[in-house]
Amino acid sequence: MTDRPLIFLDVDGPLIPFRARPGTPPGPPPPDPSGHPLIHRLDPADGPRLQALGGELIWATTWMDTANELIAPRLGLPRLPVVAFPDDNRTSGNGPHWKTLPIIERAGGRPFVWLDDELTDTDRDWVADYHPGPALLHRVDAHLGLTASDYRQVTAWLRLSAQPSVQPSAELTENDRTHHE
Repeated sequence: MTDRPLIFLDVDGPLIPFRARPGTPPGPPPPDPSGHPLIHRLDPADGPRLQALGGELIWATTWMDTANELIAPRLGLPRLPVVAFPDDNRTSGNGPHWKTLPIIERAGGRPFVWLDDELTDTDRDWVADYHPGPALLHRVDAHLGLTASDYRQVTAWLRLSAQPSVQPSAELTENDRTHHE
């Protein structure tokens, strides 16, 4: 087993923002062979940025293995492991997000970062109560996708989590504290 932290990646929102990225030409994009209407919003620079974080990248998305077929090649990423989410557990109600328990189980006590646009304090509390290792649940603005600020905050947390005497807080960043539902 490796000591590298896990980095769980959601696709819709963090990697494919819901608004056009700055500098996107006006008008409709050319049709994409994948048929996905927003896939042109992927930023190929996200692949090298994610790899530079130094963690073990894992898809944590409803795209499941389709992320390896359509997203990874466009970002220059290798085939990544995928968190298996049960089909019958897609509602959260007032509890934690439906991805939270499978992600904790997949982490198996290892330090992890979870990049998603649907994270709340309920998820952070759940992870703090049931995950024995350090974890950063970093909420990404779904309209912007991953930004330089997100990468800086995750990098700072990863640097802290690598120091054996420091237990980084899951509430490290202002972005994570202010972007809750």
